[in-house]
Amino acid sequence: MSMLLLGTLFGVVTLLFMFSGAPIAFALGSVATLFMAIFMPASALDTITQNVYEEMASITLLSIPLFILKGAAIGKSRAGQDLYAAMHVWMGKIPGGLGIANVFACALFAAMAGSSPATCSAIGSAGIPEMRKRGYSPGFAAGIIAAGGTLGILLPPSITMILYAVAAEQSLGRLFLAGIAPGLLLVALFAVYAALRYRKEHALAEAEFKRTGAASALLAGETFTTRQKFEMLPRVVPFVLLLIGVMVALYGGFATPSETAGLGALLALALIAGIYGVWRPRDVAPILSSTLKESTMLMFIIGMSLLFSYVMSYLHISQAAAEWIVGMQLSKWVLLAAVLLMVILLGFFLPPVSIILMTAPIILPPLKAAGFDLIWFGILMTIVMETGLIHPPVGLNIFVIKNIAPDIELSDIIWGVLPFVVLMLLAVLLICLFPGIATALPDAVMGAVAGAAH
Repeated sequence: MSMLLLGTLFGVVTLLFMFSGAPIAFALGSVATLFMAIFMPASALDTITQNVYEEMASITLLSIPLFILKGAAIGKSRAGQDLYAAMHVWMGKIPGGLGIANVFACALFAAMAGSSPATCSAIGSAGIPEMRKRGYSPGFAAGIIAAGGTLGILLPPSITMILYAVAAEQSLGRLFLAGIAPGLLLVALFAVYAALRYRKEHALAEAEFKRTGAASALLAGETFTTRQKFEMLPRVVPFVLLLIGVMVALYGGFATPSETAGLGALLALALIAGIYGVWRPRDVAPILSSTLKESTMLMFIIGMSLLFSYVMSYLHISQAAAEWIVGMQLSKWVLLAAVLLMVILLGFFLPPVSIILMTAPIILPPLKAAGFDLIWFGILMTIVMETGLIHPPVGLNIFVIKNIAPDIELSDIIWGVLPFVVLMLLAVLLICLFPGIATALPDAVMGAVAGAAH
């Protein structure tokens, strides 16, 4: 059988299993096992468990359940609501301050929890009702939270980045550092859009009031005293210190990424025990249960995705595809655009975990041959995959928002998030034009660390 026919058959069978409705892990594992049985030596089936174990025997992957535990500890407490409330009080006087407060709260919570759905749920459960009560349109309120939640896979610690670092064989520390400035860029773009959109809605509300006399809640002013502002700080400072402590441990060379994940999980459990009294077995059980379920599901997907990639490599499908892409002799920027477009299309149907592990063996060799920095590309790929969390038909964050705000029409949520998709693509363009946005910080920090070591 020719390589073209084998590769086409492999792709078609994969799509059939995906569209059958089977869970992603089972679909990928079934395709891999089927092709091992037909096209590989019979003894290959006896080594499936060994292959999966060897592929997953990475100390970096150990950090995933620990980061999930850290996120679950924060997500299951009132930390999200307190963080949002503090941001609201401090930004109340800024035009559109409530929307901007939600963006900042999402960014901080995402940096602590590392999970987009958890960020949407924790901040949105408090933020969406507050924004709607103060006159924000349903789609605008939903869009801010859905888009803010996507920062969970860009700002470190990010489970998605951990997987990319493993697949691309790149430094996880550099990748985490590279995500900070682009993450702040997205926060700034989202905040500016929130302010501009608020001004537009405010102007419409004023025009409606002059025309009909009906006063929107958007026109009502709200002020907070200095005392109220400082009373809110104790709710935020411990978690900011947690974030800083984890970063210092990681980038100061005091701990490896896996050790940092364990440190973060223990500190998060200690904080919610001290601040919210979450220490009794009945209080901690939901956190451990949630961590176990999510970790098991994610690690199973990772294991089956790695087996899937192993079979592709053994049958030389990934190598042949990479050689075919190189053989097309596309200019480097056309190649990059084609790869990112493919990632966007895959995002219609697949979560970031599967996209990374399935495509890395195919797309990374041509990109490296074209001279692209794989750390820099990892940031672009992460932002593009973020759009998959908020655009239909899958759009996980869209359905999280629908779950916490069931009275908002799905069409309103979708129209509300589309401007943020455009802003994400604008961020990708800016990082292409100014690569230093992603590369300057890791180069500076790692250079300083290397200099100090010598």
